[in-house]
Amino acid sequence: MATIRSAGVRGFRDVVTSLGADADALAVRVGLDPTVLDQDDVAVPDWKLAELLEVSAQVLGCPDLGLRMAQRHGLDMLGPLAVIIANSPTVDDALTSVSRYLRFHTDGISVSLRADPLHDPTTVALVYAVSLAEPVPVQALDSGIGFLHRAVQSLVAVDYELRSVHLPYDPVAPLAVYEEFFGAPVHPRAEAAYLRIPATLGDTAIAGADESNRRRALAYLEEAMPAESEDFAGRTRTIIHHTLAYLPPQMSYVARLLNVHERTLQRRLAAEGTGFAEIVDDVRRQKAHELLTRTDLPLARVSAALGFSEQATLTRSARRWWGSPPREIRGALR
Repeated sequence: MATIRSAGVRGFRDVVTSLGADADALAVRVGLDPTVLDQDDVAVPDWKLAELLEVSAQVLGCPDLGLRMAQRHGLDMLGPLAVIIANSPTVDDALTSVSRYLRFHTDGISVSLRADPLHDPTTVALVYAVSLAEPVPVQALDSGIGFLHRAVQSLVAVDYELRSVHLPYDPVAPLAVYEEFFGAPVHPRAEAAYLRIPATLGDTAIAGADESNRRRALAYLEEAMPAESEDFAGRTRTIIHHTLAYLPPQMSYVARLLNVHERTLQRRLAAEGTGFAEIVDDVRRQKAHELLTRTDLPLARVSAALGFSEQATLTRSARRWWGSPPREIRGALR
């Protein structure tokens, strides 16, 4: 079960109070101790905080609650990780630190850079991925990707030339509300949640970065963070799930993220009774089932979301998994 620091709902009380409601009552309604709302370092199940936002948005009739939460969140919400980010030499260095140390804040979210899904060589995708199960928690994702946008603004500039925003759902608030928040076109029903940003943004220097402050924060986190799980199969599965649509699954890449040699990862997976190719195939099968039965994405986009280079590969895989082509699966199981 993934958890998140209670700082993830910082500002919830203020937002709810501004809407004339009782934040404590809403917390109790979803089974949360209201004192969590006033603390930063309580580990809370991520699905529980997502439920708090979803239920509250419905009760309050506030479809843009997630964006209102993002407006209240500053980089300091991340605690010591914020010090590392703000004192990194460049945006790329900051993102590298986020990838490595975000589990201090939560083990259910990943942020990564990928090639532009729209194939513009001057653009890259800053992907925000969560481990929460279907249905997509709209308010939680709105809050998360909204915070990501504001974090980039705080590092470089309010106008960092955000090209467009893509969301894996139909927003419940008017699209104009999103576009006013982000200052860029917003496109629903995407394969994932991501910001399309200039490819050169990563080279941008972060003003005021102090290497000594960064080193001190790094030393603190290295000491304070819990040891990573030895569940290599589960961690490999999570990485593949988060990156499949943007990066061909490669054992070398996963091993690098897990900070082990490729052969070590191969041995660890074998000891756990599985293998890299087997995990990739299983992740693709599960994701294909979700996209075929829960979305209206064209088959070409389903294929791309699975990391296949052509739709014919999806067809062959579906026949191998279920004995039927994708169109029949979509029609039979929906």
